[in-house]
Amino acid sequence: MKGLFFLLGMFLLVSCAAMPAIHEPSSERAGKSITCPSPFLLEKTRLIHAIEVRMAGKPKTALIGVTLADPVSRMFSCAMMSTEGMVLFEASSGPDGVKVLRALPPFDTNVFASNMMDDIELIFLTPVGVLTRKGVFAEGERVCRRHKEQGGWVDVLAGRDGRIQVRRYSEFGVLQRTVNLEGNAQNAYAVIELQAIDFVNYTLIMTLIESEVVRDIPPVKR
Repeated sequence: MKGLFFLLGMFLLVSCAAMPAIHEPSSERAGKSITCPSPFLLEKTRLIHAIEVRMAGKPKTALIGVTLADPVSRMFSCAMMSTEGMVLFEASSGPDGVKVLRALPPFDTNVFASNMMDDIELIFLTPVGVLTRKGVFAEGERVCRRHKEQGGWVDVLAGRDGRIQVRRYSEFGVLQRTVNLEGNAQNAYAVIELQAIDFVNYTLIMTLIESEVVRDIPPVKR
């Protein structure tokens, strides 16, 4: 059993070694005062974004995205439409997994649906998992690193200018996603840039059109 824990520990150390090193702050007092950056949703919210899809060698694609996310239940849904209003993709995620309601080509693959819902969770919901380290990067960004139960790592960091970045790595420390939140204090999701490093690399630029807090109406007692 001790050997198993030793191998697991070595595996985690090797994984972390592939990611940027997190350093202790310059003073012990500063280390104790570090709070994890948290731009994520606090209430059930509906957001509408204009989305620009950028892929190497292909024309830019313009879409409209609608996201409804509940940070308490961690249930969310999304729809992507053409600028003319045609629904191209619609899905929801909850305790029973991902449920695709509509998917037209080229959005009709299981891989696309899974990646899309993972990206939405990464952008809008507080990361789950064990907090393994917090401190600063070499350039001074405040950062918290979590290890996800299903595997992989998530860094949430805040630069000196207050801008937030979220990074997702594989279990082996390979960078897979970078999310830059270019919003303001009133709405961190005013402008979102997601860079995906996958079989096909792409970038999404999401510009907020509208957002609103959604409060469920309690059932009427009869």
